[in-house]
Amino acid sequence: MTIPVKETTSIKLDVEVKAKAKEIFKELGITMGEAVNIFLNQVALHKGLPFEVKIPNDETKKVIEEARKGINMESTSIEEMIAEREHMNNA
Repeated sequence: MTIPVKETTSIKLDVEVKAKAKEIFKELGITMGEAVNIFLNQVALHKGLPFEVKIPNDETKKVIEEARKGINMESTSIEEMIAEREHMNNA
């Protein structure tokens, strides 16, 4: 059995994103390095990113921006959501 050769890599990360990710990795019981290795193995396996990455079209960009600004957002109460769920289950 051969031991894989390891290499140290330096990357620049968003501080807040890194901290949030580290907390998740801690809950999963893995290190940041192990998580990066899992990601890189998946990239190699899929021969690309292991998830879809898209550039949104103009209409989608507009809706995203409106949502961020709270424009055209519908306010729904818990009661309305429960009623809608029950209606869907009974349909």
